[in-house]
Amino acid sequence: MMFSLDQFVFSLKTAPFKELQRQRNWKHRTSSRVNARDASQFTGQGDDTITVNGMVAPESIGSIASLDELATMADIGAAYVLVDGIGTVYGAFIIESLNETQTYHTAEGVPRKIEFNLSLKRVDDALVESAKSKQKAEQ
Repeated sequence: MMFSLDQFVFSLKTAPFKELQRQRNWKHRTSSRVNARDASQFTGQGDDTITVNGMVAPESIGSIASLDELATMADIGAAYVLVDGIGTVYGAFIIESLNETQTYHTAEGVPRKIEFNLSLKRVDDALVESAKSKQKAEQ
């Protein structure tokens, strides 16, 4: 397992990735001052985004169905817990976008290679708990 986004596991059989980029921001508000540098105050954590770049080659690596599963997860709009292969919990993330580039099509139009780019954005971890409570109530 390379990573898991809730129950979706990134692996050689599903959707392996070749690159993971993470960008974290922190918020600092400033106020102008006369004859001095601006005053700065730390106001908290900002955005935490992760971009995953990978490739699926249905004849040998990964599956098209895995990308469809990620799209279905995005359609739901829920927050999912992101965990890496050594057990580090990154927090709750929503799927912001999934971009695909299909190449080397067969005569039937089936792509032999699909490069993908998945963008995730961290949300309040409490959203995961409330979503799980809502799902239990619906069952």
